[in-house]
Amino acid sequence: MERDARKGEKTQPASSTGPNMNEDMCMDNSHTGRDGTCTTVDVARARWTLLRQVLRQKQVEIPEVKQVSVRRFATFDLFTRRRLVTEDPSVTSDDQWVEYRSVCSPEHSALLRDNLGPLRVNEVLNSFDNTGNVCVWPSEEVMAHYCLQKRHIFKGAVCELGGGMTCLAGLMVAICADVKEVLLSDGNEKSIQNVRDLVRRNRQAGKFGSTCVSARVVRWDCESDISALEGHYDIVMCADCLFLDQYRASLVDAIRRLLHPPELLPFGLTGMALVFAPLRGETLRMFCQLAQQAGLCISQHQQYDAQVWDVHLKMQREGKEAYDENIHYPHLVTLTKGPRLVSHTQ
Repeated sequence: MERDARKGEKTQPASSTGPNMNEDMCMDNSHTGRDGTCTTVDVARARWTLLRQVLRQKQVEIPEVKQVSVRRFATFDLFTRRRLVTEDPSVTSDDQWVEYRSVCSPEHSALLRDNLGPLRVNEVLNSFDNTGNVCVWPSEEVMAHYCLQKRHIFKGAVCELGGGMTCLAGLMVAICADVKEVLLSDGNEKSIQNVRDLVRRNRQAGKFGSTCVSARVVRWDCESDISALEGHYDIVMCADCLFLDQYRASLVDAIRRLLHPPELLPFGLTGMALVFAPLRGETLRMFCQLAQQAGLCISQHQQYDAQVWDVHLKMQREGKEAYDENIHYPHLVTLTKGPRLVSHTQ
């Protein structure tokens, strides 16, 4: 069905060129211009240019501005991207679609919107957390890959929290797993507007089968949002959502409340949360501490997938200028409501 709907030729490793105003604003403020990176003066000038373009609602086109605004490390190359060519007159140059196809499971792919248009300063300043509004982040990419590799563990109802503009992992669960329903969520209304378009497009392409897929705004600190979903999900998952201090405790509480109580599941099973996040200083440790205090059982894994680990080791050897394990390599934390003890594995 999707083959008849559109044509496309070029396939390339999945990566993103969307602007990121929260991380990696420059390689390092102390770098000189000798190797092509920014000097301190260049960084300041480029940041003001970036802000001016946002205020004027322009795309970021100047190379020096792009250098300070894009991420140094963008992808683990777990998906290929193929731009889709369409004759639909309603699709503009700012509304391009791409097919994200798994490298390890090429029979599974999702359709994503590639160009989301310029950032608007009122949205940046006034909306709920915008950090996921631009592109597919490495942690989301890794979580989507992990879900494909472990699709047999997904049953019943699944919820992705903080999925940003794509909710790629949740989409992949809906596409590949034998589940009844998948809820894709984020706290930002603009993100969910886009995710609803993704759901519509992928449903039209026949990718979901009989799985019920929906998208809605879910703010972890909003009682009405959480209470409406309480105790409903077999699996809850999120990627790189731990670094905002003001929402970390709310995220723990949301995960705890959204998971099925153990007594409602057969054979002593319990709901499970999958959390992918880099260390980011102490943020992962603080999240685990809060989760343990909330009565959740924690298992933390550094090495959980051979392909992801191989890329990590390669980047440590060859990509030190671009790759920082502290902010780029996602650890896997599983959380359950049950009697298991805290464990750490390599």
